[in-house]
Amino acid sequence: MQLTGRSARTLHELLAALREVPGSCIFYHTHHLFLSHHFEKPIVYNEFANWVSEALREEALSEKLAAIDLMAFTSIRELREAIVGLIEGSLAMNSGRPRECPAGDEFHFCRSKSFVMATGVTAEDVPAFFRRLPAVTHVSLYFHFLEARLRLERKTNDFSQWLQWRGEVELAESIDRLDPYVVTLDELKEQIVELGRSRGIN
Repeated sequence: MQLTGRSARTLHELLAALREVPGSCIFYHTHHLFLSHHFEKPIVYNEFANWVSEALREEALSEKLAAIDLMAFTSIRELREAIVGLIEGSLAMNSGRPRECPAGDEFHFCRSKSFVMATGVTAEDVPAFFRRLPAVTHVSLYFHFLEARLRLERKTNDFSQWLQWRGEVELAESIDRLDPYVVTLDELKEQIVELGRSRGIN
């Protein structure tokens, strides 16, 4: 995580920043809590929604931002446009003087930074993949499953892509249908392992 020096006190300032900050900021504020809070089921991990609710008391907009389906997007550009569109719509409906957050409650934009390195856990074939998956760390699971779709702008994750290359198309598609945004990372891992187990792969 890296601070950008950009902050916002009002919806107008938030909107202006959202149009200009790098995509890594959008990713950070919509995804990083899925990793740092991997031990609990997600409630609302969209930090834009949380700030709009807690600092500005704009509950209607907060609910709309919180309801954004992250699984529906395969690029940061699309996700940014969805967030910007909701805020623009809210501002258009409320022409009065915009609310300003209390001093000290400003939204501070951060950006994510990825440091990619080998973990030492490898799989030479599909059975080995499912045997070794339980040993994979939360960080590795997050990188290959959540970050991969937006990083490579595709509708699949690294695990499913690898399984497709090895002819396990049906299994890859089943894993692709898993929603990582409604479970803990431990539960996500167990769901993947169970899909392999149900097909007799161990």
